[in-house]
Amino acid sequence: MKHFTAQSPFLTPTKGKAFAHKAPTSDALSGMRLAVKDLFHMEGLPTTAGNPTWLATHNQPTETASCVSALLDAGASFVGKTITDELAYSLNGQNIHYGTPENPITPERLPGGSSSGSAVAVSGNLAEIGLGTDTGGSIRVPSSYNGLFGLRPTHGAIAADNMVALAPSFDTVGFMTRSLDELIKVAKTLLPNQQPKLAKTLIAKALIEQVEHKDALLKQLDTWANQGKLNIDESLEIDPVYWQTGATFRTLQGAEIWQNHGAWITQNDPDFAPDIASRFEWTKTISADDVSDAKAQQAKFRAWLDEQLEGAVLVLPTTPGRSPLLTMQDNELAEYRNQLLELTAIAGLCGLPQLHLPVCSIDGAPCGLSLIGPRGSDLSLLALAQDLME
Repeated sequence: MKHFTAQSPFLTPTKGKAFAHKAPTSDALSGMRLAVKDLFHMEGLPTTAGNPTWLATHNQPTETASCVSALLDAGASFVGKTITDELAYSLNGQNIHYGTPENPITPERLPGGSSSGSAVAVSGNLAEIGLGTDTGGSIRVPSSYNGLFGLRPTHGAIAADNMVALAPSFDTVGFMTRSLDELIKVAKTLLPNQQPKLAKTLIAKALIEQVEHKDALLKQLDTWANQGKLNIDESLEIDPVYWQTGATFRTLQGAEIWQNHGAWITQNDPDFAPDIASRFEWTKTISADDVSDAKAQQAKFRAWLDEQLEGAVLVLPTTPGRSPLLTMQDNELAEYRNQLLELTAIAGLCGLPQLHLPVCSIDGAPCGLSLIGPRGSDLSLLALAQDLME
């Protein structure tokens, strides 16, 4: 039984009552269409979490995620649930069961995941708000690949109730839009009004030098500096090899994933895509000593970065460059994923907000840069971005 239209970002529910919501209490998001990643529960609609076995072994939700309700209360109109990578355990945006949503800007390239459907719906002008989750990069990566503004908020700033968890210590509720003004409207609806002052700007120059779009990034930073919009106070060198950002994140995330889903996987033997299946197999091999060592490394990195970012914003690349081609070989894609996680794990390990700005492209393929700030500085990052993008 199909639950999707080929290449469409939307799932089409085939059973259960239609979703209904009470009248909005505000018009803050009036006229904005909402696409909801199919990890969020919505009363009366099935949640597939990107896998048919998950759908078959879980009851239809009787409650709606509070973040979805908040957006609808503010006047957004629900237009559909969207495809996600299986249990959100991928950054590619592919799904062997429900299809791979087509990247509207570069159809020959991956859409990015795991919030692939929500990103494609917004990029393709099928929605204004793409609601998703970000554990290891699932808002930031598809935002970069689809030319969108995207925010991974401070961990825990938005309640993650009534949704399928992946690794709760890292799971965040995030969102994507085509314009910064729209992103700010959504942020003000969902986030507490905290705006710590960001008086200093740091640039991760060594990380920028390593990415495919380094020339475009440096040119953009020079433009902002010449316009008087951005003063780079100093460079902050983050060495992913020294700090083991990617490896530390993978270990801690993987251990939580098996803790959350291991029993269900063992009992139901679901059909996963080969790359996702191999990652699940790996998660059950992670030892207590592995986790202890990774937590110690995380604590050291978090303490160091918190000190560096006190009152400061960090500018860094969001991804290593353009989205990979659909034809990229599996071994190359696995290597690229490791490079990607070294970047996305920086905010993830520390629970920090990260805002993606779509300010670069290479031969028409979008990419960009990110702003990372201290915990709770989400709205301050957006205010800074507003000044930069004027």
